[in-house]
Amino acid sequence: MQLSVIILNYNVRYFLEQCVLSVQKALENIDGEIIVVDNFSQDDSCQMIKKRFPDVKLIENKENFGFPKGNNIGVAEAKGEYICILNPDTVVAEDTFEKILNFIKMKTNLGIIGCKLIDGTGNFLPECKRGLPTPWVAMTKIFGLYKFFPKSSVFNKYYAQHLSENESGEVDILVGAFMVMKRELYLKVGGFDENCFMYSDDIDLSYLVKKEGFQNYYYHETTVIHYKGESTVRDEKYVKRFSEAMRFFYKKHFGGSCFFNFFMRVGAFSFSLLKVFQSKMVSTKKPEHYIFVSENERNENLLNIIGDRLNASVTEKSNTVPPNLKVEFIVDLKSISFKRAIDLMEKNVNYNYSFKFLSFNHDYLIGSNSANDIGQVINLTKID
Repeated sequence: MQLSVIILNYNVRYFLEQCVLSVQKALENIDGEIIVVDNFSQDDSCQMIKKRFPDVKLIENKENFGFPKGNNIGVAEAKGEYICILNPDTVVAEDTFEKILNFIKMKTNLGIIGCKLIDGTGNFLPECKRGLPTPWVAMTKIFGLYKFFPKSSVFNKYYAQHLSENESGEVDILVGAFMVMKRELYLKVGGFDENCFMYSDDIDLSYLVKKEGFQNYYYHETTVIHYKGESTVRDEKYVKRFSEAMRFFYKKHFGGSCFFNFFMRVGAFSFSLLKVFQSKMVSTKKPEHYIFVSENERNENLLNIIGDRLNASVTEKSNTVPPNLKVEFIVDLKSISFKRAIDLMEKNVNYNYSFKFLSFNHDYLIGSNSANDIGQVINLTKID
């Protein structure tokens, strides 16, 4: 078997459904499998998988083991030569895995490969390619020094800015939302460190692979949506866990003096507080115009139902988008491929647009208007 895709889920039933559907389509021409590990969700995630995706291997944990252990459990059951660690709040394109596996064939001494990630509005997520957060690099990030110096300077290593978002190349650190690597290598380095509940685990794994002499790569020629905010509610618990995770990483790999430990404790706490503040500043302004994007024949009943739920009128796609308005595209996944939907987002990223995906069964809308906030699910009356 070529590829095992491991998806660790916790209480994101609708995002999980969309993710698994996109992975199924991306594996159609690949000898692969999907393994969903559920960390004791209290929604109906497991029931949904059993009903909608009976061929998916489902592992139901009886408690929330956290990100590292949950993924390690999934990898232990994997049969693929390669594994993909994938967040449930992601959407892959139909050709994502084919492109990644072809890229792998051209490389030797390959460690982990990641790809271009965008949020629910199409904006590039810079954390999908990063430099090793040494004490110096971490300081440039915490104090925002990278914003004021050229990309080639020593102040710009945190987001691996020697590469643009549209340029593939070697990087130190990749994000745990999407990681592809040989299962044998994952097991060789011990997988994710289960002493860390979440947040610094992907940094740790990337660094362990690099220390073994392998090269990690950022691959820009396929794009994956990572809603991001859906998997992490930025509250007081987030501040605590993020701070603990960064202290864990620095203690494990750098040690340091009492002064250094104090500095990193304050820095990690400040950075996590900033993320919480950003999540509270998310705009709640409602779109002023909705455009329905579909290749199917006009369905007046469906448009009326969507309009009723949104308390707005929904027009069909047109070549002219109203200028200077906050516009939301509603993309029909029953007729529009995931790849086309992702392309639409990327092409319109510089405008005041947002996006919602209409589920394949036309029973809900789903999306996110910010990487710093949880996503939105709008239930609809099912249309046959």
